[in-house]
Amino acid sequence: MHASADLGIVILAGGEATRLPGKLAKPAGAVPLLVHVYRNLAPAGRSVYLSLKEPLPPALAQPLAACAQVYDEQRQRGPVGGLASAFSAMREHYAFVCAGDAPFVSVAHLQCLLDAWREGDQAVVPVRTREGREQWEPLAALYDAPAFAHAAEDVLRNGRGSMREVIERLKARLLPMEDDAVFTNVNTPAEYAAFIERLS
Repeated sequence: MHASADLGIVILAGGEATRLPGKLAKPAGAVPLLVHVYRNLAPAGRSVYLSLKEPLPPALAQPLAACAQVYDEQRQRGPVGGLASAFSAMREHYAFVCAGDAPFVSVAHLQCLLDAWREGDQAVVPVRTREGREQWEPLAALYDAPAFAHAAEDVLRNGRGSMREVIERLKARLLPMEDDAVFTNVNTPAEYAAFIERLS
């Protein structure tokens, strides 16, 4: 079965944000950053799940009321733990994952990954080259949710708990991509300022 036939979207919104506290609620134009990310992906017409460590504040909860909220079962286990919980809760077999602080990931990026998906794949993960080094982008990627959850169990039990460890246990297609802007994250005050400047 092709991933497009049974696909949900998971937005990771449970990180600590130690370098930019409260970043997901910071303004991104007329709406908070997390709402901006959701609206970028909502036109795909898929169910959207929010991976959270705690309930959303009212300013975020109301505009994101259409999203299902899934709370991390394993605290302090990073994105692997959050995705394992989300994937176990979702109805769909396949999942597109997006970080809650990735304001330029769009339906076009999702479609690019779906176009690359082939029978037998368990993941399609973008790869870009930065300063001569290959860099995987696992938080803007497409996954077979049950396969990921199974691999994550082993990684969380026996490994370091990294996304790369999980992907290395999957039949993953690494997809070279050159559009660096898609993979922009808002992690620091400087990155937030640059994002706001780009919006204006």
